[in-house]
Amino acid sequence: MQLASIIINLVFSMAAFLVVITVHEYSHGRVAYMLGDPTAKQQGRLSLNPLKHLDPLGTLMLIITAFYGRGIGWARPVPINPYHFKNPRRDMVLTSLAGPASNFLMAFVFAKLFFFSMPDLLRLFIMVVIYLNIAIGIFNLLPIPPLDGSKIIPALLPDSMQRSWFRFEQYGMAILLVLVFLLPGLLGTIIFTPAGFVSQLAYWPLSVPTFMGTVNS
Repeated sequence: MQLASIIINLVFSMAAFLVVITVHEYSHGRVAYMLGDPTAKQQGRLSLNPLKHLDPLGTLMLIITAFYGRGIGWARPVPINPYHFKNPRRDMVLTSLAGPASNFLMAFVFAKLFFFSMPDLLRLFIMVVIYLNIAIGIFNLLPIPPLDGSKIIPALLPDSMQRSWFRFEQYGMAILLVLVFLLPGLLGTIIFTPAGFVSQLAYWPLSVPTFMGTVNS
């Protein structure tokens, strides 16, 4: 039963991950395009094809963490050129927030499917989709390069401090890997504490299933 649970967890996590990251990255590209930046469209990233958005390291990270019941990964960032924006600071924030916003919206929409009866496996898959949307949405809001939250920080800083921030960006991936591999407890607290609150909002007015359901939360 334990092996079967791991396999189901991995398969459902991978399938849900493809859905989640595709909508996430597409939303970045779509909002950027609406605000005047055609870069994502020109590079074929304004697409709902999951293969266009997969990142090898982010996908591997999902597979590894899914074995522990808390799949977290990331996609290949959609290219954005702020020089195409009419208001670069504002439009970069809007573009960056589009990905996490799409995750939370999808979680809320999928949660309402629990108003209807459905087979247990489908119910379980939907719970995984909701879980991943909330977790990846919160994860991407962390102000660590290259996550979406880090793209918002420069818009909030005075010009005199932006150069220092851009120098800090080169260390972002190293910090991220330390959190994932060496401080998973801290990362889990940062993500899953607010995730429980967001899930309550998503499932309301229904009773909230155990976060991640039976997929070894």
